[in-house]
Amino acid sequence: MEQVLFICVGNSSRSQMAEGLFRHLAQGRARAVSAGTQPARALDPNAVAVMAELGIDMSGQSPKGLTQEMVDSATRVISMGCGVEESCPVWARPDEDWDLDDPYHQPIEVVRRIRDQIQERVEALVKELA
Repeated sequence: MEQVLFICVGNSSRSQMAEGLFRHLAQGRARAVSAGTQPARALDPNAVAVMAELGIDMSGQSPKGLTQEMVDSATRVISMGCGVEESCPVWARPDEDWDLDDPYHQPIEVVRRIRDQIQERVEALVKELA
């Protein structure tokens, strides 16, 4: 089964939204996990709020640290555009970078726009993997 790993620095917004959207859209046909190179203490509340608007509950998720096992288990590694290449260990280089703005501590309208960009990319990825 395909497994996608979404990487960010803090794993508090973009990569968490991508993981939640992927799980929702893939409906068990593929798996997703997200992680951070320097994980934050908690999710960005605005990220949780804009995902709830789509009916996706991220309240039970929490930032996770990137591990070798996560990378080894992934069939695709995607960074979210957060300078992760500079902070990633050599063994965790992403296959592609989505180059998205950082929504952390941004107004909810900005977080919503970035969520919509992530949703478009995740929808295309799920179709590609189907």
